[in-house]
Amino acid sequence: MRVPYSYLREQFADSESILRDIKGLLESTDFTLGAAVAQFEESFAQLCGTRHAIGVGTGTDALFLALKALGVGPGDEVITAANTFIATAGAITAAGARPAFVDVGDDFNLDPAAVEPAITPRTRAILPVHYAGQPAKMAPILEVAKRRGLPVVEDACQAIGATIGDRLVGTFGVTAGFSLHPLKNLNVWGDGGVIVTSSDALDGQLRLLRNHGLRNRDEVEVFGYNSRLDTLQAIVGNHLIKDVEAITAARIRNARALDSGLADLAGRVRIPARDPRERHVFHLYMFEADDRDRLLAHLVGRGIEAKIHYPVPLHLQPASRRLGYKDGDFPVAERQATRIITLPVHQHLTDDQVSYMVESVRRFYRG
Repeated sequence: MRVPYSYLREQFADSESILRDIKGLLESTDFTLGAAVAQFEESFAQLCGTRHAIGVGTGTDALFLALKALGVGPGDEVITAANTFIATAGAITAAGARPAFVDVGDDFNLDPAAVEPAITPRTRAILPVHYAGQPAKMAPILEVAKRRGLPVVEDACQAIGATIGDRLVGTFGVTAGFSLHPLKNLNVWGDGGVIVTSSDALDGQLRLLRNHGLRNRDEVEVFGYNSRLDTLQAIVGNHLIKDVEAITAARIRNARALDSGLADLAGRVRIPARDPRERHVFHLYMFEADDRDRLLAHLVGRGIEAKIHYPVPLHLQPASRRLGYKDGDFPVAERQATRIITLPVHQHLTDDQVSYMVESVRRFYRG
């Protein structure tokens, strides 16, 4: 049996309604910051429970522009997790700042206890990641941030619809970045990102920054950037945003079936604890596994497109050499990098495919 990681062919097998609206775009030539962008921004803000949503070019740009709007620049430091995708650290460095990595917990998210010891006189912001769709522990992070007078920018690129209690991620910090990458829970036909905030002042600043700093056609308020969500991508987003809840519910259902099927492999497999007060939206389904690399080969050999996110933590990447970190600095992130494996969890999986994955993992450990 084949269990693909990507689901895009199935998701867009019937795309006639999207193509009709794109044809309308060709007729209107409303290509840049068109009406569909404003419509998508309004719907996205409602979805996330914020006053404002600003469509930008990528999820990376969403984080970068959020940091720039807060005044982050050369000589500053921004605290973030050592195990996330490179885009988080890339956004910090693009803003001119230094990523200050900290270790993570058993939930694969930034360890709140590690935040305050990492604060220096240069620290300008804290950037927790809701990794894989699992909410970070925001209460203790916000407590430290408030005590030390630091803004929090949420990297919610993988976590649309995730909640802590009845509160959506993206509403805890002063601003948050989301990604619309094709493999995200809400996706478009290329790159795209969104910044959310409930600050009117930040909203105004971010809209300037994404569009060259232009107040209007002839007046430049600030030196800005070119990072606008394409109208074409907003059209795709407007069609898919109504499906986000159904997509997320299917991912959660598949993840629960995987949790249940692997539960009695404790000792060989470690599934992160699922806090019932949090809603994990499973952009990724990850767990720690003994003999991970052989398990990966076994699964791939059985047609299951399992992956590793990620085999080298950020502080040990070649790009981070100038930051001065070394092997052993963040032992939890380093241990997890040798043990984490990711299984497909998307909404187009069948029950048989989910059962096949469970049976395949169990067969490996039965020897």
